[in-house]
Amino acid sequence: MGFFVEVNANYSGIFQNLPVNYTSFNPENMETKLEQIRDQQKESWNHFSPGWKKWDNWTMRFLKPFGEEIIRMLSPRDGQHILDVATGTGEPGLTMAKMMPNGKVTGIDNSEGMLEVAKEHSVAKGIRNYDCLVADVSELPFEDSTFDHVSCRMGFMFFPDMKMALSEMVRVLKPGGKICASVWTGPESNPWITIMLQSISQFIEVQPPPPGAPGMFRCAAPGLMKNIFTSTGLMNVSEKVIDGTGDFETAQKYWESLTELSAPFVAVLSKADENTVTKIREKVYVTVKERCQDGNVRLPMGGIVITGEKAV
Repeated sequence: MGFFVEVNANYSGIFQNLPVNYTSFNPENMETKLEQIRDQQKESWNHFSPGWKKWDNWTMRFLKPFGEEIIRMLSPRDGQHILDVATGTGEPGLTMAKMMPNGKVTGIDNSEGMLEVAKEHSVAKGIRNYDCLVADVSELPFEDSTFDHVSCRMGFMFFPDMKMALSEMVRVLKPGGKICASVWTGPESNPWITIMLQSISQFIEVQPPPPGAPGMFRCAAPGLMKNIFTSTGLMNVSEKVIDGTGDFETAQKYWESLTELSAPFVAVLSKADENTVTKIREKVYVTVKERCQDGNVRLPMGGIVITGEKAV
C-alpha cells in the first residue's frame, strides 16, 4: 500500500511494499522505476479486490466522512463533469453522479478488479451517468481542461510521484475548477491501524522504509500537501482535519477486515509461522478489548482534506 513520509519508523515499515527510494532516482532510470512500482501496485490491488468487495459496505461507512467533506468542498452542480481519481469501488464518484442527473462522473483507477466492483455498484444503484476506466494518474487519457472538478479520496499517498500526478489533474481541470483530496493524518490519530501495527511489531522485526516512500502515512506531515498543491500553481489552497470513528463492532471483525484488506499485513503475516500469527492475533484482541471496554469496537481515525483552485 505504498510510500509515505517516515512519520514513525516503528510503524511505517509494514506499509512499504516496494524497496524504492524516490528521492534517490536519477533521470536515467526514474521512468522505469515508476513503471515498476505502478505495475506492482496494480497487481496488489487486483489481488485484494475480492476482499474490498466483501467488505465494501463497511469500508464505505468507514470512509464516508472524508467523501462527504470532499463533496461539500466541490459542491457539484448538475451538468458538470467530474473526475474521481483512485475511484476504487466507486466512491465518492457514485454519490456525486447521483447528485447530478444531467452531469457525469468519470472514475479512474489502476485496478481492473476494483473497477469491476464500481461498475456493479453503478448498475445496482441505477446510476447511468458514472463510468470508469483503467488509467494511470500520471498519464491521464484526457484532453486539457476536460473536467469541472477533480476528487481523490485516500489515493494521493500511494501515487509513485505525487507532484506528477497532481500536475496531470491540474492539466485536465478547467480553469476555475477545484481539486479536492483526502489523506491520512499520522499514526497518533489513527489507532484503528496502529493497534495492528504495534502488535505485529512486538513479534516481527520490520525495517523502516526509505524517506518519501509511498504508503499510508506518507502525506501526514504538517503542510506537506499544501506545499504540493501550491507548487503546481493551485490557488486558494486550504486544509481541514477530519476526525472520525471506525466501527469494527468486534475484535474478531477488526482482525478479519484488516488482514483481508491490507496487502502489507498479509505479506508480513504470511512470512510468520502459525504460532507467531496466533500470538499477534491474541495481542490484537487484548489491546482492542482494553481500549473498547464496552464491547463495541469503535476506534478513532483522522485525515486531512485539502482543496485548491485552478487559476482562471
